[in-house]
Amino acid sequence: MKNQFIKTTAFLGILFSIIISCTSDNESDLDIDTSTDDGVLTELHAAFAEFNTDATDIYLSNGGTTVTIETTGLPDHETVYWGEGNDLYLDEPDVQTTPSVMSSNNNAVTITVDATPNLTGSTVSTELNTIGIAVSGASIFNDQEGNGALDAAAGSLDWTGGHIGPGVYHYHLEPKAFSYDDSNLVGILLDGVFIYGRRDYPSNEYPTDLDASGGHFGPTQHNPDGEYHYHIINELYSTTGSYILFEGPYQGY
Repeated sequence: MKNQFIKTTAFLGILFSIIISCTSDNESDLDIDTSTDDGVLTELHAAFAEFNTDATDIYLSNGGTTVTIETTGLPDHETVYWGEGNDLYLDEPDVQTTPSVMSSNNNAVTITVDATPNLTGSTVSTELNTIGIAVSGASIFNDQEGNGALDAAAGSLDWTGGHIGPGVYHYHLEPKAFSYDDSNLVGILLDGVFIYGRRDYPSNEYPTDLDASGGHFGPTQHNPDGEYHYHIINELYSTTGSYILFEGPYQGY
């Protein structure tokens, strides 16, 4: 009887170990197959594949809860701000250029954003300097220049709505080099939300349901199931004939 009890106990122990082992294996598989879990990502959002790899290094950080974007800030398109002699230099005689040129200016910027944007927080106004990174690798700024309206600096903006002055090369207006009256990806802002062109996807129409931040929930080229994202607002900036890239505020921060 004693031997039978020992054998039965040993069998139950082995059976229990097998059950635990199978359960653990299944949980591991779920961890691998699930891209997000409580705000933790296991792989980068598909939209990041469109960023200029020559200028940007993008990776998950802080255990997958954040994304870090390191950029040289040097865009992959033509502009007068490359300076004469550069292969990407574009002669723009009507642009009132600032003293700096790309080749002699430190445009490097690093930002870290939430891997899963927190849209439950209070909206906040954008600040001066970099508020996001464009797919070109250059910075995105808001609709202000210094401590005032953009009007005074509008003459220094190149053909794609960017300039240097002061600090890094950056866009204030619709960046026509990679988004012009379309639904293309423009970049990502500091709250971790992507921003797209003036048209919606897949309708190719101008969205009519944008909130105060210029965003809404819906499908994108990179997430057909839908997510919250911004658009360049389809309203002309009076003194330039172009469109403000982002006038804010952030939806969640």
